[in-house]
Amino acid sequence: MTATAETTTITGQVARHLAGMEFEAIDVRTLARAKVRLIDSLGNIAAGHRAQGNDAVLQLAGRWGGTPEATVLVHGLRVPAQTAAMANAVMMRSYDFEAIGAEGPDRMQVAAHISGTTVPVALAVAERQRSTGRQLLTALVLGDDLASRLAAASGFDVYSGQDNTGTVNGLGGTAAAGKLLDLDEAQLRHALGIAVNQLSGTVANIFDQTLAFKLPMAFAARNSIVSAELAQLGFTGPADAIGGRHGFLDMYCAQPVPDRITHRLGEEFYGDCVIKPWSACRASHPSLDACVRLVTENTVDLDAVESVRIHVTPRTLAGFVGQPFEPGACPEVSGAFSIRFTAATALMCGTVRPEHLHLAHMQDPRLQALLEKITLIDSLPPHESLTAEVELLRRDGPPLRSRVDAPRGDIYTAPLSEAEILDKYYANVAFGGRIGHAAATEAIDIVNNLESVEDISALVRLFAPGQS
Repeated sequence: MTATAETTTITGQVARHLAGMEFEAIDVRTLARAKVRLIDSLGNIAAGHRAQGNDAVLQLAGRWGGTPEATVLVHGLRVPAQTAAMANAVMMRSYDFEAIGAEGPDRMQVAAHISGTTVPVALAVAERQRSTGRQLLTALVLGDDLASRLAAASGFDVYSGQDNTGTVNGLGGTAAAGKLLDLDEAQLRHALGIAVNQLSGTVANIFDQTLAFKLPMAFAARNSIVSAELAQLGFTGPADAIGGRHGFLDMYCAQPVPDRITHRLGEEFYGDCVIKPWSACRASHPSLDACVRLVTENTVDLDAVESVRIHVTPRTLAGFVGQPFEPGACPEVSGAFSIRFTAATALMCGTVRPEHLHLAHMQDPRLQALLEKITLIDSLPPHESLTAEVELLRRDGPPLRSRVDAPRGDIYTAPLSEAEILDKYYANVAFGGRIGHAAATEAIDIVNNLESVEDISALVRLFAPGQS
């Protein structure tokens, strides 16, 4: 392929865009949204260090050792950037509380969890490079934008079998890492080509309720940095890793729409557009929202509730969130991906947070009694995938009903307020128990003023106890 041909491919256009984009070309709204996702991500990482299985990742990170380039947040361990990014991504994914919902043209939305890779990658490489806040923001916006465009172009179906946290995230993370490493256009193209060799992930992790559900996102973070570093040192990759023969669209997408990747590239910037209010899979949020409304807008005696009927679509009932609830060997995973559990918890507690995704809560007799009363009914039409109707049938009063068509958290249809986002952040930090309130507040101030930060390490140190 000639040099001219390489620049006209999809990957060539993307690489040229990434290399040429400067901070000043990014609009204020896009930057503000990136800051919100960063704050939300830090809170999720602070909470996630407590999650099941994460000590194993930390042990491996310490055993692997290596050049102390970047920080495993919350713990303070300094390791190579790719290791830090992987460990931080595992923590962020742990309670299924991170930002979701990849955008595309005309506000279309595709199931995705982009920030869980791009934020750990950007923080780790920025710390290693001692990057400025402007450089971090630029890389984060570009990585999020590419991953979102790929998700929108892919025709991804959450029940197809693959997990796109390990595919689109790998390419978006590579874009972020490459930008922070100041790769040129050719190097960025090669980095994306190297990254496409490492895309993977199966939704079997979730159906089988295993800790491995955290890994596609985390491996994508690690592999993104490795891909960018190899390209920086002269390693080469396929010419058109996105749109070419045996590239991303060819290998991973059943019904791709390639134009969505380059539509208004450099003029509009996409990313995750949902800040989750609840620590649970988004497919359970409509029913969860409905349950919260029922108990906050009415006086409900749960002991007098005879049955709870939750109406969903056939696909939702047949999916992983529709499975019968059993805590199993990985209670946090089982709970986060169960409509029955999250609905019962919402009725009982008015919320679902990381502290509920533990065995002690799951074994509470009051929760067990509610679980026995819940029935899922596949009565909604297929297109109402983010809709649920909940009916409470009571002994001492008329039935109570609630329908949700737009679950909370989506910035376009039901956004969280700034206060709600900060409440979530502080609650996650407090749940984690290792980052003080003062440090958490200072971190917010730094993020809100990233344009003037000369070295991003100042932010990292606030989430690294023991470092000075």
